[in-house]
Amino acid sequence: MGEDAESPKINHTFLRDYVTEADVISTVEFNQTGDLLATGDKGGRVVIFQRETESKGEPEEVGETVDSGEYNVYSTFQSHEPDFDYLKSLEIEEKINKIRWLPQQNAAHFLLSTNDKTIKLWKVSERDKRPEGYNLKDEEGRLKDMTTITSLQVPVLKPTDLMVEVRPRRVFSNGHTYHVNSISVNSDGETYLSADDLRINMWHLDITDRSFNILLVVLVWDAHIVDIKPANMEDLTEVITSAEFHPHHCHLFVYSSSKGTLRLCDMRASALCDRHTKLFEEPEDPGSRSFFSEIISSVSDVKFSHSGRYLLTRDYLTAKVWDLNMDKGPVETYQVHEYLRSKLCSLYENDCIFDKFECVWNSSDSVIMTGAYNSFFRMFDRETGRGVTLEAWRESSKPRAVLRTRRVYTGGKRRRGDVGVDSLDFTKKILHMAWHPSENIIAIAATNNLYIFQDRVNPETQGQ
Repeated sequence: MGEDAESPKINHTFLRDYVTEADVISTVEFNQTGDLLATGDKGGRVVIFQRETESKGEPEEVGETVDSGEYNVYSTFQSHEPDFDYLKSLEIEEKINKIRWLPQQNAAHFLLSTNDKTIKLWKVSERDKRPEGYNLKDEEGRLKDMTTITSLQVPVLKPTDLMVEVRPRRVFSNGHTYHVNSISVNSDGETYLSADDLRINMWHLDITDRSFNILLVVLVWDAHIVDIKPANMEDLTEVITSAEFHPHHCHLFVYSSSKGTLRLCDMRASALCDRHTKLFEEPEDPGSRSFFSEIISSVSDVKFSHSGRYLLTRDYLTAKVWDLNMDKGPVETYQVHEYLRSKLCSLYENDCIFDKFECVWNSSDSVIMTGAYNSFFRMFDRETGRGVTLEAWRESSKPRAVLRTRRVYTGGKRRRGDVGVDSLDFTKKILHMAWHPSENIIAIAATNNLYIFQDRVNPETQGQ
């Protein structure tokens, strides 16, 4: 039977580009070894990828760089469900705001995931053996007839297909009135902090028998270490945007604000850290102040360097590096997309000016990376100060494909392949990313796609 000429044709391009809101990736995080990579999405799901071993590939030629393997799906689970706050008549989204791995202590892995209100501790473990030969149960788990048991046998463990089990171990709730924007695990391995707009809480991880358990909600010890909520909310002038523990000193942490300031706090000085140890801010030029000045100066992310000496921050237009020993201003400033300064009015109207870009260090703290629009992301070499713009798109995700450098045309001589400012797609934004803790492997989240790129030319070459 012939095909109806008037039957509608399927638009495969539309289906390929169609993205449901629940599938949009909202956080990316490597574990401490880099062998596992976790992503969270707006649907409340967590997907864990595991790095494959090198033995699966063919032997490399002499002198050729060895392929370090690829990342494949290891486990997927539903971390959070949509909820409702009946006291405030507010819906609580299932979107995963942050994921943080705990240092590995045994064969199992542990990670923290949070939505706007509730933080959960998950245990990820493997099982490749199962017990057989029970005395009182048959192979299907049913109880045997006692009269048929004439002898005793010792149960044995027999190999079975590998199973990855993910189980919740703790639920930390009722600790935040406002939306949680940050969680950070302390270097002591026992505590972590969580931050919302007005408060930073410190939680203890290792409480089991002393927990208060009602309706599967585990209330653990927590302490408010920062509370900037004013007595009158009309006096509120700034909110907390991000917070992180120092990588080596368990008593130090930093938090950023919507005014562009950083506050370093020392818990040895006071249990309630309303008074900071150091304040980092950049003096503002009164002549350049505009309606958008406070919005674009808001810090969306702050990260300690691996050495603990520097801080990396990201505001709307720039990425900045701060020295803990110099609080008068940043020691390095990198223009991420200065060409958007003339577009701030239209970016305000479409709410893009409120986008929160993340920033990350490479393993040696010599290169920083952050996101931009049009599926672009930027890397800056701290030694030379040079920056490069790269693009995360389908063609560059093919095996052994080389990332192309891109350039946004702002004037002067136009090169082939340049992208005009007016042609930028502001719906394709790179907000979330992660850098492998010891190698040149990066993970880039672009809407519902996860791109993993690896430097295979020279493992010691950083950035390019």
